[in-house]
Amino acid sequence: VHGSAGELPSRIAAEAAAPVGDMMWGGLDIMDGDRHADIFEHWLSDYEDTLMPAYRSPNGFYNVDHLSTVAFAVNEGLAAELGVEIKGYKDLLNPALKGKIIMADPTSSSSAWNNLSNILAVFGYESDEAWEYVGGLMDNGLVIAGSSSAAFAQVEEGEYVVGLTYEDGIASLLKSGAQNVKLVYPAEGTSASAFGTAVIKGAPHADLAKKVINYIMSPEGQKALGEGLSTIRMTTSEPYDSAYLPPASEITWVDRDVKWLTENRESVIAKWTDLYTQKMG
Repeated sequence: VHGSAGELPSRIAAEAAAPVGDMMWGGLDIMDGDRHADIFEHWLSDYEDTLMPAYRSPNGFYNVDHLSTVAFAVNEGLAAELGVEIKGYKDLLNPALKGKIIMADPTSSSSAWNNLSNILAVFGYESDEAWEYVGGLMDNGLVIAGSSSAAFAQVEEGEYVVGLTYEDGIASLLKSGAQNVKLVYPAEGTSASAFGTAVIKGAPHADLAKKVINYIMSPEGQKALGEGLSTIRMTTSEPYDSAYLPPASEITWVDRDVKWLTENRESVIAKWTDLYTQKMG
């Protein structure tokens, strides 16, 4: 059964007296906290200690299997024409890029919230520097896209030079044959939204669901998924080959304070909205 991240938990909750499904895979964001604690069995796979430490289960029932890592989509041809090199956040403040940077809306887009979360992780969650940087981006004509995919698709189409987006979207472009887009991780560091799978409480085939999840979370399963899909980063700490993504060991990572971001999301969004209104009218 396919459905949205909001629809499926609601359906599982509605069916709680007589569960129909066995597991949910995808759409379970570690920033949910204990929000769905009543509808999933509090069980983790046998492979929790083989995952990257920063992306192990935050709640005891989400088996966190894949990431959506913050990255820049860079149109190499347009960047070369402007004579700019884009390696990190500070490069985006170059006046040559004014009006040529695009990002989705963090008030409504999970990928844009992912990007704003990473800016806070890099510059400091409660620091003036973080918001001075965000203000600087706005002053440099940051364009807010109508959808998450526009932040990489319109870079590939040549409408913008840089998109603040996520690696799996960019990697999908590369897989489809895009020649003019480069996947760049911010030099200051990156982090990721993380998603998982869980066993539905009272599932009619719970033992089978656990076997499936144990495979998904095992080094063997993570390797098979990572290499087979080739555009999605898995959470395993074991190496595997991906045609379109560099190994995690080649990327500079920053720690993301998921608890702080979860607890302060409303105030962060309010601050973004106030600043955007002030800067952009």
